[in-house]
Amino acid sequence: MRMAAALPARRPARPQGAPEGISGTGPTALPGLYLHIPFCLRKCAYCGFYSQTDLAQIPAFLTALRREIAIYAEGAGPFDSLYIGGGTPSILGAAELERLLGDLRGAFPITSDAEITIETNPGDVTRELLAALRRAGVNRLTIGCQSFSDEILQFLGRRHTAEQAVEAVSLARETGFDNIGIDLIYGIPTPSGSAFADWLAALQKAIVLRPEHLSCYQLTIEPQTPLADRIAGEGLCLPGEEAQARYFFRTSEILTEAGYGHYEISNFAREDRFRSRHNGKYWDHTPYLGLGPAAHTFDGRLRRWNHRSVAHYLSDLAAGKRPVAESELLTDAERCLEAFFLGLRTSRGIHLETFRKRYGLDLRKEKGTMLTKLAQEGLVEVQNGFLQPTRAGMAVADSLALI
Repeated sequence: MRMAAALPARRPARPQGAPEGISGTGPTALPGLYLHIPFCLRKCAYCGFYSQTDLAQIPAFLTALRREIAIYAEGAGPFDSLYIGGGTPSILGAAELERLLGDLRGAFPITSDAEITIETNPGDVTRELLAALRRAGVNRLTIGCQSFSDEILQFLGRRHTAEQAVEAVSLARETGFDNIGIDLIYGIPTPSGSAFADWLAALQKAIVLRPEHLSCYQLTIEPQTPLADRIAGEGLCLPGEEAQARYFFRTSEILTEAGYGHYEISNFAREDRFRSRHNGKYWDHTPYLGLGPAAHTFDGRLRRWNHRSVAHYLSDLAAGKRPVAESELLTDAERCLEAFFLGLRTSRGIHLETFRKRYGLDLRKEKGTMLTKLAQEGLVEVQNGFLQPTRAGMAVADSLALI
């Protein structure tokens, strides 16, 4: 079984009520709203998310985005989460972000207790920006620190320093944010060869900062990125299976001991209330609406995605068309398999009875022998009606889904 690679923290959304979540038996979940800002001052060497560095197109993009908002506004929602990702949303600046958040609130019914998240680069974080985000109702801040080592940040092509990363968290706290998330990357094959020690040091610095949420992603080399070329050219190696397992287990152990709940393969929260409500919709098959280039939308069965091109996005909206590139209609079997795979990525796991009602598959009956074997191997357990992966099970969650 190979180590499970982290899914992206963001994947895009749809306007209508969602069916009961597979990870619980509570009330019907509301959909989420995702907005993709496809601009960066410069591309990070490893990044596979869609963005471009031609900032001159920002005004035209914002005009097109407001047209897309208008297309979907009627009858959409209500939404109880809004996530603004990218790209680098924070490069829009305080005034434009405050205006954009006002436009979204004016167009869509967003609940009074909604989780409103924005991603920021530490190099953009100022008191002015943070104050504007607070005024606009942002109550959850994700800071893309990635590392607290200047050597590693330079290797990754990040445009901020380790000092700016620490300062961004401190400024956010001073400005009144009480739900701060930090993104970190591990398994970075730097020329110094001290990757594991560097990672342990990064974790300790993060713990000292006491963010409410930590996302710890294993570095994935995306093809045709500068980092892929550099690693190939310098003969650097990514961690093998044994090293990946070492990273995963030690990260989980350290953060759990520090008081963080390991609630999804790559995600940790100090308390349950700090778990990402929005990202939970991706793992739970809850509908979401995605706006902006490359954003995805899902209604529980149909998934569609916008053009991965600012130019195509602008031209479609200028012509009064929805900027949809492609779509796929999931079959019952595909929905069931995807729900099983995603459910086993979370510590809560899969509520067996809800899964049976929703997908027509009784896992205890159809997969009982295999589940018993996995339980004997210490990979899963059944607690209070939930099929849950153990820590060892989460480490190989993608393989568990193949049973």
